[in-house]
Amino acid sequence: MSASPAVPARIGHTLLAGRGRMVLILLVSLLTSSLAMVWSYQAKIKCGGAPFLDEGRSAHWPVGDPNAAIPCYSDLMFLWLGRDINNHVFPYINGGITPDGKLFGGVVEYPVLSGMFMWVGAIGAHTDTEFFQHSVALLVPFGLAITVMLALMTRWHVMWWAATPPLVLYAFHNWELPVVATAVGAVAVMAWGSTISPRTGDRRLSVRTAAILAAVLLGVGFCLKLYPGFFVLPLAAYVLTYGTAPGPDGEPPLRRGLDWVGALWVAAAATLTVVAIQLPFMLAGFEGWKAALSFQGKRKADVDTNSIWYWGLRHFTGGQNDTYNTLVGLLSPMLIGVAFATSVYLGWRLYRRDGLYPWIGVSASMLAGFMVFHKVHSPQYTLWILPFFVLLRVRWPVIVAYLAADLALDLTIFRLFGIYTSGSPMKWWVITGVNVGVWVHAVLLVYLIVAFVRAPLREPLASFGRRARPAEPDLVPTPS
Repeated sequence: MSASPAVPARIGHTLLAGRGRMVLILLVSLLTSSLAMVWSYQAKIKCGGAPFLDEGRSAHWPVGDPNAAIPCYSDLMFLWLGRDINNHVFPYINGGITPDGKLFGGVVEYPVLSGMFMWVGAIGAHTDTEFFQHSVALLVPFGLAITVMLALMTRWHVMWWAATPPLVLYAFHNWELPVVATAVGAVAVMAWGSTISPRTGDRRLSVRTAAILAAVLLGVGFCLKLYPGFFVLPLAAYVLTYGTAPGPDGEPPLRRGLDWVGALWVAAAATLTVVAIQLPFMLAGFEGWKAALSFQGKRKADVDTNSIWYWGLRHFTGGQNDTYNTLVGLLSPMLIGVAFATSVYLGWRLYRRDGLYPWIGVSASMLAGFMVFHKVHSPQYTLWILPFFVLLRVRWPVIVAYLAADLALDLTIFRLFGIYTSGSPMKWWVITGVNVGVWVHAVLLVYLIVAFVRAPLREPLASFGRRARPAEPDLVPTPS
């Protein structure tokens, strides 16, 4: 048996073309995301710089150029003061929270790894501007890593991440890029592990092994901003059910019964990761570690939370009174729980129909439910959900509407804060932009609770792990 002489040339040409196209996608997406982050830096730095006031606060804070198209406010500069970051106090160990909810002694309101990022960013910094610049240097590699992972999994669809406003608006607004990298990284590990090795013809990693590694990343993400920890449940469900249903062409199941051991390993890997990260802080300063949790528990759904509660429920309770706070405290966690249960149930229905649990879609659905019903919906949370617009085949009008509402919210909410602080007359376009942003987001997020679960994966992510089809007739070796 000998192959046609044209076959190796055609295969080689196809491989080279595929690699060349991937290199082009990587170059374009990395250049685009880099330009977006440069733009973000240039917009945010306007709130900093000399002259400086007491404790290194820039005199330009918090308005900068009031006529700038993009508000320069960022939490990276704001938190220079008020959390002992400017005093270079190691976080959580010696601090606590006052009865009226104020943190002190190095405690910040974020999980411990985000607090460590802040502490590292403050090393060598003596002003809010230097702290911002150091933090930017820490965040940029995560933004680029996200771009690379999304490009490898979705090709040109990565441009929804690299070339849309959220990366400009929020790359350096808060410490979101590391946590987004852990969530995207978990998907990338599962995708890479499921690819077929050209040498052996088998998966690079077993489903169990890949899921355990992904669970470790999700545990790290939980210690950054919590939300990746939600995804451990659908990931465990995916491992639990993998290979138990007939294939699309009626092939027999890979095995009989559910993989409870694999699912428990996934849960254990995430749990042990969280414990290993949190335990040193708990032992070294339990009160300071606990204070960060207490702060979130005491936080009210105020104007700066951008939630449906403030912009909706408050009008039915006569303002932010005891009734309002009690209802938010009850309804918010209850509806989040209902949303999570709905996401998991919808995923199970698809598993029973199609034979594969859609853990990525269920994860995105859970995130949408959390974002719409949580009492806090900070604008930069758009960076959390944006990768799922890249990974899943969501209808493009939905993505465009979400991003347009997000842009309207970002360009008005910080001006609203300035109006409230200064007592200036309210501008109709500011209050309209805020309400449009909040309510369009809310409606779309409720829709996405269902739509994410049903959305197919983008290519080539959807094809990772599938074995190649049989060769075409003209590629079959011919008798010698």
